[in-house]
Amino acid sequence: MTEWFNDLIAEFKLNFIDGDKWTWLFEGLGNTLLITFFAVIMGIVIGIIVATIRSTYDTNKESMKKRGGIRYIVISFFNIICNIYLTVIRGTPVVVQLMISYFIIFSFSRNGVLIAILTFGINSGAYVAEIFRGGIVSVDKGQLEAGRSLGLSYVQTMIHIVIPQMFKIVLPTLCNEFIVLLKETSVAGYVGIMDLTKAGDLIRGRTYSAFMPLIAVAVIYLLMVILFTWLVRKLERRLRDSDR
Repeated sequence: MTEWFNDLIAEFKLNFIDGDKWTWLFEGLGNTLLITFFAVIMGIVIGIIVATIRSTYDTNKESMKKRGGIRYIVISFFNIICNIYLTVIRGTPVVVQLMISYFIIFSFSRNGVLIAILTFGINSGAYVAEIFRGGIVSVDKGQLEAGRSLGLSYVQTMIHIVIPQMFKIVLPTLCNEFIVLLKETSVAGYVGIMDLTKAGDLIRGRTYSAFMPLIAVAVIYLLMVILFTWLVRKLERRLRDSDR
């Protein structure tokens, strides 16, 4: 038992203490959280725009078609662009999108973290858009009609009445998307970005010991997911209590 414990201590020292390799994990964790945070913000912005365009087209398609004019042409055009965007992004693996961004589209840049933020943000936006669109559809149509009856334009009604209510409906699902995105960033190492998974793999490559660094990475991810899941459940309870 003592010999096993001494071996464990020696392996821990080899993988994390010698050469300050534990700092690699902290650097990787920082990049993982940085990429996730800004990618979520970017995904929310893209999601709102795409969801608003698609829901506007679906809701007002018949009336705009009868009236015709430039508004129908513009909305139809952007709706087609949104559908192409959703089809392409949701139909291809995120790791392929990341490699295309890094090695082809942004081949002139070596700012891997920024490229990862853009790629994961665009990818997340496609899924967030569908979450938001479902939330907009869930808002009672009477709310839209009430806003219009008060003299608000369609855009003003969406901004001041529909979208705030939509956020309350989709917030728990949106938080779950954040958790999914956090785990998806583990593929950032494919293009040499020092994320948490890449840090663990670098330690494995230096020490030729896979067990401890990879288990450490898994434990860190697990602890983060448990923390964020707990926060999401707490948020859901608070939202349910506010509805009573």
